[in-house]
Amino acid sequence: MSKTPSPAVRAVGIAIGISVLLGALVSWFAWPAKELEPRDLPVVVAGPAPATAAISQQLASALPGAFEVTTAADAAAADQALRDREAYAAFVVGADGVSLHTASGASPIVATLLSQAAQQLGGGRPVTVVDVVPGAPDDPRGAGFASGYLPLVLASMIGGILMAFVVSGWRERIAGLAAFAVMGGLVGAGVLHGLELLTGSYWAAAGAIGLLALAVSSTVTGLSSVLGAPGIGVGVLLVFLFGNPISGVAAAPELLPQPWGMIGQLLPPGAGATLLRSEAFFNGANSAAPLWTLVTWAALGLILVGVGRTSATANSIAAPRKAATESAALA
Repeated sequence: MSKTPSPAVRAVGIAIGISVLLGALVSWFAWPAKELEPRDLPVVVAGPAPATAAISQQLASALPGAFEVTTAADAAAADQALRDREAYAAFVVGADGVSLHTASGASPIVATLLSQAAQQLGGGRPVTVVDVVPGAPDDPRGAGFASGYLPLVLASMIGGILMAFVVSGWRERIAGLAAFAVMGGLVGAGVLHGLELLTGSYWAAAGAIGLLALAVSSTVTGLSSVLGAPGIGVGVLLVFLFGNPISGVAAAPELLPQPWGMIGQLLPPGAGATLLRSEAFFNGANSAAPLWTLVTWAALGLILVGVGRTSATANSIAAPRKAATESAALA
């Protein structure tokens, strides 16, 4: 007959387990940020063919594999590629030399990195930098956007957990998730616009945040509906602990180690950040992929809520309450 571990042994075991978890989480959150560098970063080289070929060769030689280069006939075509979110920057060759056109609305970190790299292409002459698609004027480094985005994901996760614990009926859960998505989108966009961290349409930002809220919260609630209490852990692990460090919200997916940057865009945090930037700074350009990613997660989550009908999590809370009520009545 096996002996039950003593309280001291259990305490040591818990301490060891939490320490291992701590190390894993610190490594996972810190490692992508430590390894930031361009990886097939889309850029445009514009100008006469011989000059663009020379610049393209310089970029390929300086940092092999760092850039995915396309060419354009002139500055106007290059700027349109930036507005369409087809590239992060453009090296434009003109009569006065090389100038750099950026889209800091897509990633201030990328714009800064390329501004520094462009000086090496100027042949000793200063390189003019033109920000074609800027971010919020009061948030030039994008730190406010990144800091304000994390609570959106966290609050959405908490919303899904509360729906799983407190609400037992599947219809009521779906109604609650829909109401949270609407209210969360309106409030989240209002706060970010109020802090002047976003430009563009308030309603478009509210829609993007609301869809993010629905994708995250319905996934957590849906997994709980099917798997019970362990489903909450799976949901938190998937959409927050795993997805957040590779979301690219503070940098860009193309700066992260691959394939993690690409995988991050297939999860709600990464897709939501990309969609929100597109709506806020690019008038919705190139937003189809993140939009459909969030729609897919939201639909799967709601389907799981309907399939699971009622959650073992909510029932596990309701049962003791019911038993206590019956005992009190008998007493």
